[in-house]
Amino acid sequence: MTRRAVRPVRLVRSALTAVAVVTAATLTLTLTGCAGEGSGTSTAAAAGGAGGSAKTLTIDFATYNPLSLVIKQKGWLEDALKKQGVSVTWVQSAGSNKANEALRSGAIDVGSTAGSAALLARANGSPIRTVDIYSQPEWSALVTTRDSGITSVADLKGKSVAATKGTDPYFFLLQSLAANGLKASDVTVQNLQHADGRTALDNGSVQAWAGLDPIMAAAEKDGDKLFSRNVAFNTYGFLNAREDFLKNQPEIAQTVVNTYEAARAWAKAHPAETAGILAETAGIDQAVATKVIARTNLGVDPAPGAKQRAVLEKVGTIIVDSGDVKDAATVDSALNALLDDDLVEAADPSAVTTK
Repeated sequence: MTRRAVRPVRLVRSALTAVAVVTAATLTLTLTGCAGEGSGTSTAAAAGGAGGSAKTLTIDFATYNPLSLVIKQKGWLEDALKKQGVSVTWVQSAGSNKANEALRSGAIDVGSTAGSAALLARANGSPIRTVDIYSQPEWSALVTTRDSGITSVADLKGKSVAATKGTDPYFFLLQSLAANGLKASDVTVQNLQHADGRTALDNGSVQAWAGLDPIMAAAEKDGDKLFSRNVAFNTYGFLNAREDFLKNQPEIAQTVVNTYEAARAWAKAHPAETAGILAETAGIDQAVATKVIARTNLGVDPAPGAKQRAVLEKVGTIIVDSGDVKDAATVDSALNALLDDDLVEAADPSAVTTK
């Protein structure tokens, strides 16, 4: 792959000359939230957070990240890490906001978010770097019921809209409003986890919902309508790792990215089976899962770089205008520190045995 012209300061990736022996505390992580980006409230034991134990990698899986589901079901990461004496603990993320909470607390070492959510987290002090782009999805759109009378973004003025703050659907909503001459204050945002947003839409508590696949695809199948779509407002799927984990466990981090790249090749070659894994994990129909995979570009360049920077520069302006970050300088500093393509550039998918 082509090396990126603009590169942030890199973490030291040479092997450590000595390893301190520590006693790993067992952290119990309860990720609240609803079905949707998962299958419901998820509770998992997360051992070895805060940079990772020498014996345990704690990593998330999420239904908005199909590659994570493939890797988890196939057991490829466990197999690849056996030779390093490392076990794997999986934790389900119910949304980008939940993954960011777990990363910031040290409950997981590696987590999946949308690009906008990763930028917001970094700007607010979370010590993460994006080490792989796992997809370019059209996973968010604005949704309403078939009889609401809403046909355009302009119709949202004065309406209530459900959205999960800190996630791509929320920023999709803000971008859509701005593109149509509206402000966030022109609507009432109900901050609900994704599946709760769909429920609120269908029971009439809100008039629109900033949706997320696969819940959105299921709602579409059941008759709800996607009245505003724009793939350019979706900010890629970011695989993020804590900086202390990258510094202290560079070999494990490289194995994670190797495995993601092996899974990418496999998923591209097996879209039907990938959709089947998504359907099983998310508890949705195969037809719905197939639609989700069809509108998810898994063939995206996995190296974080110029394309992601361009998208996030636009989102950064909206983040500042919305008051989620204090100023543009903070966003710029976060963006400069966030994108890290070292592990992708060094990735060796052939080091991972897939079957």
